Amino acid sequence: MNGRAGNDDVQRYGKIGSMVKASSNCIVVYEGDEFLNRRQVLDLVHEAEQAHPDRDTVELDATQANAADFDQATSPSLLSDSSTVIVWNYQNADEDLIQAIVAWLKQLKNDPDPSFVILSKAAGQKGKRAYDQVHKAGADTIKVPDLAKPEARLNYVLKIFEQHKHQIEPMAAQQLVSVYGDQLGELTAMCEQLCFDFDEPITLQLVQRYLIGNPQVTGFNVADMAVAGNAQGAVIAMRDAIKQGIEPIALIGALAMKLRTMAKASAVNSGQITHAEAKMAPWMLRNATKQVRGWTSAGLSRCIRLLAWADEQCKTNGSDPSYALERCILSIAAKGMR
Repeated sequence: MNGRAGNDDVQRYGKIGSMVKASSNCIVVYEGDEFLNRRQVLDLVHEAEQAHPDRDTVELDATQANAADFDQATSPSLLSDSSTVIVWNYQNADEDLIQAIVAWLKQLKNDPDPSFVILSKAAGQKGKRAYDQVHKAGADTIKVPDLAKPEARLNYVLKIFEQHKHQIEPMAAQQLVSVYGDQLGELTAMCEQLCFDFDEPITLQLVQRYLIGNPQVTGFNVADMAVAGNAQGAVIAMRDAIKQGIEPIALIGALAMKLRTMAKASAVNSGQITHAEAKMAPWMLRNATKQVRGWTSAGLSRCIRLLAWADEQCKTNGSDPSYALERCILSIAAKGMR
């Protein structure tokens, strides 16, 4: 970890959240998703502990920590001449703490065994000046990716399986993204668990079996049957899901997501929006284009309005959400013609 301090973002390699050992004794992990930011920091700590098992690991929160806390954390102790120091929430650091870190960076060349400091800055403009000062003083930086968009999360899932040398069908990856949404911790854990449990390629059917207890997966199955015109099968699956304790609003959400995807495909086909504006993976757009065949704009609109009404029924005391959901399923199975 010792050596020249660089001013460019350190390149990330290996597994998600990992990187080559940096050339600086101070790294700012900044921006991006909160889960990925924290995971990157912990991976750096793990690498530091492997390289220097005799060092203490000290955690500070810049929201409460001051310059004296930092100086003490980076100073020699009875057990070790240096430490691995994590400063969480660096965007909240006060001026004294920032200047203490800058001063420490400037005297690194005079320290034969300096500590290793990791600063974690959350996304946003807050703390930009604090970031700029340590960056200028010689700290290396790692910019964490922002996975706010579904296509970014889909690429993230595909990358996890690629790095574990596992194959996964695009539809199976999309199912995982749809189920877990922006819950990246749960999404990452599920992807890694699938890689651990199975040697064969991960198919959509395998993912659905694996997650059969998840209400969103059940919802997507109901939606697929309804869109395919299988009204009876969709209604039976819906009733069984509700008996098992799945909330109707979760099923409505899955139906609504399916119809929104089809509406985007219809808009692309009619030239109202471009492929880029649809923000859908090509295979996903092809699938939705097939499903929307035979539908009219009026039929799609009617079903979307029905789902909005059913959503309201789920949130209103005294209503019958199961009846409202059944009406939606029957209308979707009839392509909005009833």
